[in-house]
Amino acid sequence: MKLLTLILTSLAVASVITTARVRTADPPTPGLNPKVQAVLDDIRKADTGQLAISAEDGRFLRLLVATNRTKQALEIGAASGYSAIWIGMGLRETGGRLVTIEYDSQRAKEAADNVARAGFSDIVQVVPGDAFKQIPKVEGQFDFVFLDAWKRDYQKFFDMVFPRMPKGGLFVAHNVLNKKSEMPDFLNTIETRSDLFSTIVAPSGEGVSVSWKRH
Repeated sequence: MKLLTLILTSLAVASVITTARVRTADPPTPGLNPKVQAVLDDIRKADTGQLAISAEDGRFLRLLVATNRTKQALEIGAASGYSAIWIGMGLRETGGRLVTIEYDSQRAKEAADNVARAGFSDIVQVVPGDAFKQIPKVEGQFDFVFLDAWKRDYQKFFDMVFPRMPKGGLFVAHNVLNKKSEMPDFLNTIETRSDLFSTIVAPSGEGVSVSWKRH
């Protein structure tokens, strides 16, 4: 937890001087498996709708998953699998697994194909369908949740998933700065609940909230 606290503190300070910017091609990540890098690059090139997170945010997710020793992760909103691959890299270090849910059937297929090409099919399970219907079918608790779906549903997803998170679990949400007007209820929740420690950082300017479940 000391390392995680240091990471979040540093990013919170950095976010003060970070401004939103137009995405450009991501530079290669040092030390990344070339096969994985190639798949990430392909996803980015095909992502004309800019549904994928940035590489900076991906590295941040990988770090959170690894340092929190995540075993059972849930992603709501897979898009084409970019973030799932980054989360999968963290889970490779912890021995954990990820269930990622994507509403659009074509994107879900793309996500599954990309996850397989990157070599993470043994860790990441892509589930097509409505997350509100699919989440209850997933067994067990979630010690890491990444939310990047319809922004106006963030509060509903939080209410559904938070009771299934153990003490020490991390609830992470994307676009909390550049689309904050679409989720005021969710932002108020994570800022005011006494059973959470929350912060907002901006590795790429879009904003990522990180909430740690105290009890």
